[in-house]
Amino acid sequence: MTVTIPAESLSDFVRDIFAAAGCSAAESTRIGKYLVEANLTGHDSHGVIRVPRYLQMLRDKAIVADATVEVVVDTPVLAVVDGKYGFGQTVGPQAVQIGIGKCKKMGLAAIALRNAGHTGRTGDFAEMAAAEGLVSVHFVNARGSVLVAPYAGVDRRFSTAPYCVGIPRPGQPPLVLDFATSIVAEGKVLVASQGGKKIPGDALIGPDGAPSADPHLLYGDYTPDGPRHHRQGKGAIRAFGEHKGSGLAFMCELLGGALTGNGATQDGQRFANGMFSFFVDPRVVDPSNFFDPEVARYTEAVKSSRPAAPGSDVLVPGEPEIRTRAQRTADGVPLPDDTWASIVGAARTAGLDERRIQQATQ
Repeated sequence: MTVTIPAESLSDFVRDIFAAAGCSAAESTRIGKYLVEANLTGHDSHGVIRVPRYLQMLRDKAIVADATVEVVVDTPVLAVVDGKYGFGQTVGPQAVQIGIGKCKKMGLAAIALRNAGHTGRTGDFAEMAAAEGLVSVHFVNARGSVLVAPYAGVDRRFSTAPYCVGIPRPGQPPLVLDFATSIVAEGKVLVASQGGKKIPGDALIGPDGAPSADPHLLYGDYTPDGPRHHRQGKGAIRAFGEHKGSGLAFMCELLGGALTGNGATQDGQRFANGMFSFFVDPRVVDPSNFFDPEVARYTEAVKSSRPAAPGSDVLVPGEPEIRTRAQRTADGVPLPDDTWASIVGAARTAGLDERRIQQATQ
């Protein structure tokens, strides 16, 4: 069973939860906006399902409210940015904005972000850059989150290590490729464990090497609306694409983790996202304006391929999100009952007024 809530109402409810937990009005609004935006694009794993975890991290002081980044290295084209363990929805945009500013001055920029709270959907940052006409590439790791087995292995060694590329298109939504380098993001296992969309049958791997889709393999025992602790499971998520995805995950750990100073992931560390991003201004690389019409031509060429399944479409990166956003903006955001119950429980724990909670559930 599911409950469906209008996006604006859901964003406002999340905002009020984090305000009750002690975040500023501006930060609470950002968290609500970014989490619901992930749901709108169909990335439920990075949406409001994260509310209970974020609140627990705030109580545990693993995340710091209303942080301001520290720029520890600053050159005309490069910055190393310490997120000071702030909410990713606060320090991530700050770091990306620094990169955008440098790129617009120099034509090229790189940003190394470390010690950031969970940054959410990396596609948000690619969209920020694309809105300014910039190409961007992002390598991300999650220090302290060891979830994914390398190709040919069964023991966890990687985080889900996201990778993202954004390409602007004048007058159209950008092309955004955004994915975890595991078969599924950990949040998708979380969604499945709470009655949401099931994960593929080979997404997980047990200590005996057998593939599985059972979330208990990752979390161990749990109750329907209770917390999930990935360290309690005996299995792992599999890297996508066999050796190719495993190799890309390895590079995300080295670039997003080692190069930024965040650290490649290992057990026992304080959680933090690291992100190495670079930004390119096509207007500097391409003063003859070959790029934009060539992107348009090639996009149409790819989409014109005959679909393998009659009646289906060939889609390009970002297109599924565009369609899902339109549908959910019109119809509301569907949430499994277990997910909604966990959010309501988290709201009560945060001290949100019961009348406000009842208003959200009506």
